[in-house]
Amino acid sequence: MEYLDIVDENGVPTGEQIERRIAHEQGIRHRTSHVWLFRKKNDELQVLLQKRCLQKDSFPGCYDISSAGHIPAGVDFIPSAIRELKEELGIDVLPGELVYCGQRKFTFEQQFHGKLFKDCQISNVYLLWKDLEVEEFKLQESEIEEVIWMNFEECIEKVTKNQIPHCIFLEELQILKPKIYSV
Repeated sequence: MEYLDIVDENGVPTGEQIERRIAHEQGIRHRTSHVWLFRKKNDELQVLLQKRCLQKDSFPGCYDISSAGHIPAGVDFIPSAIRELKEELGIDVLPGELVYCGQRKFTFEQQFHGKLFKDCQISNVYLLWKDLEVEEFKLQESEIEEVIWMNFEECIEKVTKNQIPHCIFLEELQILKPKIYSV
């Protein structure tokens, strides 16, 4: 069982904890960390997308953030982000490599696998520059079907026009822009 901190509207833990499954059944506010990997290859800005496996409890088979995850109770954003990068992509990073880009607060409800899924998240969004080939990642097969590098502007267009199956929020891609173009 995975327990999450219940947080207030600013993402500060209230001191209460809840089982992840119940948080999504009831739409209880909790925290996640989102890390977007970028690289410059052949004068092209590319973003790494992961394709969620078909067994995921939400958005199965959809392209998503490079690495993201719920923050376990008692853990903070950056340690959780580093753990997720290791678990999902098999890469080790130092805290200073993560570039904070902003925070997103959102809620939604949708049916997956015949069950209502309620999500109420406060997510810190990070950027990570990592020039690795797809074969160099060690994917967590229970979570990720594949990863692909995509031109960043093409990604924005495909998300905007729903040209790929995805669970990417355009607002989050916009949060990244000031940091990636300042390099």
